[in-house]
Amino acid sequence: MPTVAQSTTETDWVSRFADEVIAESERRAPGKRIVVASGISPSGPIHLGNLREVMTPHLVADEIRRRGHEVRHLISWDDYDRFRKVPLGIEGVDESWGEHIGRPLTSVPAPKGSPYPNWAEHFKAALITSLDELGVVYEGISQTEMYTSGAYREQVLLAMRHRADIDEILGRYRTKKTAGGKKSQKPVDEAELEAAEGSGAAGEDDGTGSTGYFPYKPYCGNCDRDLTVVSAYDDSTTELTYNCTACGFTETVRLNEFDRGKLVWKVDWPMRWAYEGVVFEPSGVDHSSPGSSFQVGEFICPLFGWERPIGPMYAFVGISGMAKMSSSKGGVPTPADALKIMEAPLLRWLYARRRPNQSFKIAFDQEIQRLYDEWDKLAAKVADGSVLPADAAAHSRAVRTAEGELPTTPRPMPYRTLASVVDITGGHDEQTIRILSELDPANPVGSLDEVRPRLDRAENWITTQVPADARTVVRSTPDAELLSSLDDGARRSLELLVDGLDSHWSLEGLTTLVYGVPKVMAGLAPDAKPTPELKVAQREFFALLYRLLVTRETGPRLPTLLLAVGAERVRKLVTG
Repeated sequence: MPTVAQSTTETDWVSRFADEVIAESERRAPGKRIVVASGISPSGPIHLGNLREVMTPHLVADEIRRRGHEVRHLISWDDYDRFRKVPLGIEGVDESWGEHIGRPLTSVPAPKGSPYPNWAEHFKAALITSLDELGVVYEGISQTEMYTSGAYREQVLLAMRHRADIDEILGRYRTKKTAGGKKSQKPVDEAELEAAEGSGAAGEDDGTGSTGYFPYKPYCGNCDRDLTVVSAYDDSTTELTYNCTACGFTETVRLNEFDRGKLVWKVDWPMRWAYEGVVFEPSGVDHSSPGSSFQVGEFICPLFGWERPIGPMYAFVGISGMAKMSSSKGGVPTPADALKIMEAPLLRWLYARRRPNQSFKIAFDQEIQRLYDEWDKLAAKVADGSVLPADAAAHSRAVRTAEGELPTTPRPMPYRTLASVVDITGGHDEQTIRILSELDPANPVGSLDEVRPRLDRAENWITTQVPADARTVVRSTPDAELLSSLDDGARRSLELLVDGLDSHWSLEGLTTLVYGVPKVMAGLAPDAKPTPELKVAQREFFALLYRLLVTRETGPRLPTLLLAVGAERVRKLVTG
């Protein structure tokens, strides 16, 4: 598969990062496979903001792969993180889950009715399915498996030997207290704190305690919670003593053979960079402030024999009409939710076209129709060769990976048209194919498979995202009261419409007809250029038609609505 043209490197952020990663990997580990990484904590629904943590390195890794280099994209499942709080609004979860706070996510029961063995696996599953649909190639690593198998044992012992060095590094950034005893800390944006939850960054101390600094946190051998305090450690024997503040249990273990605990987050992350040889990993806003994990990791990572990866800070992803997302709250849209209403290439494009430090929104409201229009216009420019290089690169990354093309709709009709049709037909297949075949009589749709999966996405959007009071319901009988109140001009305009239905029965023809009627009424030719006065007359005519057809003054595009209603029924409703 040929790479995206190198002429895009001036404007294409993915190509620029690929250049940097290849050069950096060659400097650090010549001739070795390039490693990029993502980290996801399955502490709750993994939302579209979390997806940026995966899509940023995925796009870079894919570009590197297109250039013929070997690359590993690691997704570290932070499933050995502590269960911090019971998320709100999760089906099958109630306040009884509070008894599991402090336990590893893999030790917490899955929501009631889930087929998965634990909390972490339940929330990982949906993302795994979505990543497959999005064409993301990766290698998943369970941190529960890594820690409990002893894979990190030497790294844990090293961290404990260097605990004074780590404490000194962290001490440079710890919040100081003023003379009055108040922390001299800038106000923190609540949304940013919420975004940090679920990332492994929030709700976890850095190892500081009344008994000294220890960068390792055991899970209690009695209650399995991490509410433990290390009281003593012997470097020569690796004997560690801890007591649990939750249940009072005390235990002395040998850390060189003990695997029921983990390094605190600010040490754990740089340790993993070194263990895996990570060259590129992005970080969220919550990780990039002074004293945050990504910042202090620059100084901790060399203790493990590596350098902090290069990588950008990525900005928030929002949803049209919604606040910044947090996985600690129920109801936040996930990649699976987005893929129900949009095709995978479109969702990939949203992440590919914006630099990581640019925030953007994903549309679940009416804006999705405009977004699809923009996507289709881009595809047309790609097809005719008029597209700009950076836009071509983003489109290429959306529709294909180094492994091949993503599935697409064979005949991509406008999303807003498909949505209007299924809105009116209620998803009735025979009615839908009738209307779609009449949109372009010269080249009729022969099967609904030609317009799938886009048709299915549009239907899902109508049925799950459009409020019931905004759905289109065609009148079953004429509005006799409204018809009797019309003046001669309005009646004449409706007669012109009815007279032209048969000769204009296509999407293009009906568009000409509905815009042309007010022109003829004004004594102009049907193809006359509109004036401000004419636009007012057109809006009034459209509002009248909507009231007669669907009892309100707005609705689907009129040409589509007329086709959906059918000529005979239109005649009945607008003439009585």
